Amino acid sequence: MRDLNQLLKKNSAWAEKIKASDPDFFTRLAKQQSPELLWIGCSDSRVPANQIIDLPPGQVFVHRNIANLVVEDDINCLSVIQYAVDLLKVKHIIVCGHYGCGGVETAFFNQDRGLISDWLQHIKAVYNNHQKKVESLESDKEKVNRLCELNVITQVKNLCQTYPVQRAWESDQQLSIHGWIYSIENGILKDLDISVTSRDGTPRTNENK
Repeated sequence: MRDLNQLLKKNSAWAEKIKASDPDFFTRLAKQQSPELLWIGCSDSRVPANQIIDLPPGQVFVHRNIANLVVEDDINCLSVIQYAVDLLKVKHIIVCGHYGCGGVETAFFNQDRGLISDWLQHIKAVYNNHQKKVESLESDKEKVNRLCELNVITQVKNLCQTYPVQRAWESDQQLSIHGWIYSIENGILKDLDISVTSRDGTPRTNENK
């Protein structure tokens, strides 16, 4: 993509297309932001939140990072969570990973990628906690994909322990947390059957399967 002016032309064409089908779309959009969903996903360019769940601008509040991690000292992620929960009053938070995640692969194969490797120590911790489960599978692809699933489940649990989420549940705010995973190979999302709706609830999870 050598000519960035093409992006501006694409943007103009996109805006005109939207206005042609809905003349008041941008006027409404500019007046408020009221999404009911926070999406915490991977930075991978092949996993765009709005597109894969087919929702227009304004419907999803999004945070993305390498390997969709929720880390207790990541002020960026925590700030997004607080804004979404306290100000936007989202009703659902989805942690969405994807099969074949490059970050998970890097951690699994113990590859040195500089600063990224430090970040991915969190994935290695997930692997260490579930090593027998992962290594019981035959192929490297199966192992990586299972680790991708276990990572999502772990991040859902981490998310449940964050201060904004705990405070929301203490005040009986309607808030549910879910773990999904996406297949780039077929475009399909899979519910990992982990859902938490209160701090005292027991997550439904297939982690031990």
